[in-house]
Amino acid sequence: MPETQIIINADDFGLSGNVNRAIVSAFREGLISDTTMLANGEAFDEAVTLAKENGFADNVGIHFNLTEDKPLTEDIKRCPAFCENGIFHDRINRLKPLNKTEKEAVYKELSAQAAKIKAAGLKIDHADSHHHIHTAVFISPIVLRVCKENGIEKIRLHRNIGGIPAYKKVIKSIYNKNLRKRGFKTTDCFGSLKDIAGIALPDNLEIMAHPDYGKDGILIDRRKFVDGVPTGVALYSVAQEKNVQLKSYGDL
Repeated sequence: MPETQIIINADDFGLSGNVNRAIVSAFREGLISDTTMLANGEAFDEAVTLAKENGFADNVGIHFNLTEDKPLTEDIKRCPAFCENGIFHDRINRLKPLNKTEKEAVYKELSAQAAKIKAAGLKIDHADSHHHIHTAVFISPIVLRVCKENGIEKIRLHRNIGGIPAYKKVIKSIYNKNLRKRGFKTTDCFGSLKDIAGIALPDNLEIMAHPDYGKDGILIDRRKFVDGVPTGVALYSVAQEKNVQLKSYGDL
């Protein structure tokens, strides 16, 4: 049996019907081990049903979101730092401190997202975020507070493999050490499918994937949308290609 064990987490569960179906297929084919859910995704209800019907409800975490679609709460809609016309605008200044009103609005929104998933009958196994917003220096403490209050003990690292400038490595290392100091369980390494190309995989690694269907109907790891159409590379079996074993966040 291979000694190296990795987690492959599918982000964006609940984003759309296509994404939901792609994630179900990826679970069935053994391409992923876990997924994280967008509580404000347009296909949230369908995602909940699919997780329960397909036997991976225990492998669902939360994909905290402050950057896309409609918030669940009202206060944050009145914060120009996060929303425009009641919609997340994804133009957050990640280095700007939040004022008291913004902090409270973010706390209420993230708490509501966690509450919605739990109310749907899913245990939140682990946490990460849309566009990695949970690693933003002034947002991270709020994310960690919400995780603690909701019994979420496992959380994604700041990316620490792949091409990273030296100064960013220092910042990421400080963030990752703080997670463990605060008592959160993490993997040792985290990156994307692109980051692992051509390298020997370290043990206790999480790989991020974004399963979707391309225009030809092939299951892909989505890298972006072009004119609303998902584009990316074919989603392949890392376990088979790299001779490693999949584990889940539940094994941490």
